[in-house]
Amino acid sequence: MTKPTCNGCQEYNNLNRRAFLKGSAVSLSALMAAPAWMPRVAFAGAENSDRDVIISIYLRGGADGLTLCTPYFEDRYYALRPSISVPRPDSGDPNAGTALDDFFMLPPAMTGLLPAFDALDLCVVHACGSQDDTRSHFDAQYFMETGEPGNNGLDTGWLGRHILNSAPMDAQAVLRAASISNAIPDMLLGSPQTLPIPNPADFSLSLGGGNPEQRLLTLEALYANAAEPLKTSAENTQAVFDLLDSIDFENYVPAGSAVYPENDNLSRGLKATAALIKAEAGVEAIAMDAGSWDTHVNQGSITGFMANNMQSLADSLGAFHADVIASGDYNVTVVVMSEFGRVAWQNGSGGTDHGHGGCMFVLGNNINGGQVITQWPGLEGEDLYEGQDLDVTIDYRDVLAEIVQNRLGNNNLATVFPNYAPTFQGITTV
Repeated sequence: MTKPTCNGCQEYNNLNRRAFLKGSAVSLSALMAAPAWMPRVAFAGAENSDRDVIISIYLRGGADGLTLCTPYFEDRYYALRPSISVPRPDSGDPNAGTALDDFFMLPPAMTGLLPAFDALDLCVVHACGSQDDTRSHFDAQYFMETGEPGNNGLDTGWLGRHILNSAPMDAQAVLRAASISNAIPDMLLGSPQTLPIPNPADFSLSLGGGNPEQRLLTLEALYANAAEPLKTSAENTQAVFDLLDSIDFENYVPAGSAVYPENDNLSRGLKATAALIKAEAGVEAIAMDAGSWDTHVNQGSITGFMANNMQSLADSLGAFHADVIASGDYNVTVVVMSEFGRVAWQNGSGGTDHGHGGCMFVLGNNINGGQVITQWPGLEGEDLYEGQDLDVTIDYRDVLAEIVQNRLGNNNLATVFPNYAPTFQGITTV
């Protein structure tokens, strides 16, 4: 079978540009389309405090699940990847992985997740992903985020539909969901009271020139005599700025001796998210991306491109776990996913091409952690999807649906995931 190619991965570059342009338009409409009843800033304890705040981290580019959580018990893994494999835990190699059980291990760059795994707050779901067979970044991400392989006309995201069809955790909240980016991702489309906030510590309008106060005065002047709901929507824009301005992000001190990596976008986003959660401002969902994971050339499982991405992911999540989750004081679930995995064998450039099955990470103090949950299909030729990829034996919607029902308190799964009957996998403790 011919291995898939990326055509220079121009599609991936176009995808990022398209997301930015779409998000720019959505951002303005989100600011101006808030309903007239939405109140101004009010800090109050969450009224549905037994529900979790959900944080979705997307590894865009197709992250290699066979490296993120390595099946070291599979001799076939080492045969397929002679120069990019992670050495077995008992190999004596200084770059050996760390065993999670008798079958799977974390590579050296991912050991920042071990404290969360050992505390039973982290589980890995392997041979997991979308049932759609596309190898297109754009299509795979779109189908996954809207919640339906092939997408039969859905124009909202799974997380957006959850928020739209559930009562606010705090009736006084002015911001229910946010993306730590310049654009609203597809998974949040349709969500009310949702904005893209690239940097919560410095969120301001880019109109009217001058300083942020000047720009807000410009906004007020523009919409002072506008008809409803535009006038109230503009006022509520001010309310979101007031909310973020009332939180001292710059001087936030993490708990649990947590140390967030410096000069790291994911780390900054998670640290700001921690401050936002602890402010009890009513935010229910945060979406963010973590790096680019398209590893066609010189993958770098031990050192290099992918290892750097893994180090950022693991150390940032490890710090967030110590800061927010380990104490048990805050109900939070973090879900890490990617649009697809990589081909089981390495290519001639020391990388891996677009594949099918991968893995997901789920982190939280209500997660059935300390285990790798899988229905392992195997890596022999007859076991591989289309003769080349790790097969998908657990649909990613099984994982998300269980979280939506058991941790986010929404039983309306037929709306959140239309045309799909999920099978819970025992991800959550409740």
